[in-house]
Amino acid sequence: MRIARFSIGDEVAFGVVEGDTVAAIAAHPFGEIRFTGARFPLEKVRLLAPILPSKVVAIGKNYAEHAREMGSEPPVEPVIFSKPSTAVIGPGEAIAYPQKLTQRVDYEGELAVVIGRMCREVPASRVPEVILGYTCANDVTARDLQQRDGQWTRAKGFDTFCPLGPWIETRADPSDLAITTTVNGEVHQSARTSQLMHDVPALIEYVSQVMTLLPGDIILTGTPAGVGPLEIGDEVSVTIESIGTLTNRVAARD
Repeated sequence: MRIARFSIGDEVAFGVVEGDTVAAIAAHPFGEIRFTGARFPLEKVRLLAPILPSKVVAIGKNYAEHAREMGSEPPVEPVIFSKPSTAVIGPGEAIAYPQKLTQRVDYEGELAVVIGRMCREVPASRVPEVILGYTCANDVTARDLQQRDGQWTRAKGFDTFCPLGPWIETRADPSDLAITTTVNGEVHQSARTSQLMHDVPALIEYVSQVMTLLPGDIILTGTPAGVGPLEIGDEVSVTIESIGTLTNRVAARD
């Protein structure tokens, strides 16, 4: 099932994407799905960020080759950092390049996990019970600020630096999905989630030992090798097998 958050006119709703239509659902997608009976052509609605999370928890250096391209050996334990909820944007929205503050903004295509229920200290064997689904993400990073600061909050926390979408796929198997990032149609990242050093069950178990996870919270699972800079005017797309494609353009920040 593909769950989208969309707007049509002045209305914002959740719906289930079925072919070239979206069937609106009542309230939110957590718990029983109840259809309202309203249906809209997919081309007539605007897809929004599929969820507005209370928090975005991200994992650094979770692909060995990416850790090495960043100049370090793969860490033994997951490296946790966070991005503010205000960084989240949806498909088609602009990534705002803050030129006054940074001269290097990078793409980082990632698989994102959407939490489906409040949970804490979840054993790996029960992780599927707390997941609503999966979506595509771009962990946009001001690389020069990351290197200068020695920690990652500012570099990864700018408004618009967490594109998500196009929808939440509830039936994906995260164990071995192809993930590809393109810039202006040229492939820059190509990997499979089977290359994750710490897989989804291990990550949710690890993170939920630290903090309570709430419905709609996002876990970014890490980016593969091939990260690189974006320029104003670029179009960047993250495609994940069986989920879809998230596309955003880069624009100058006002």
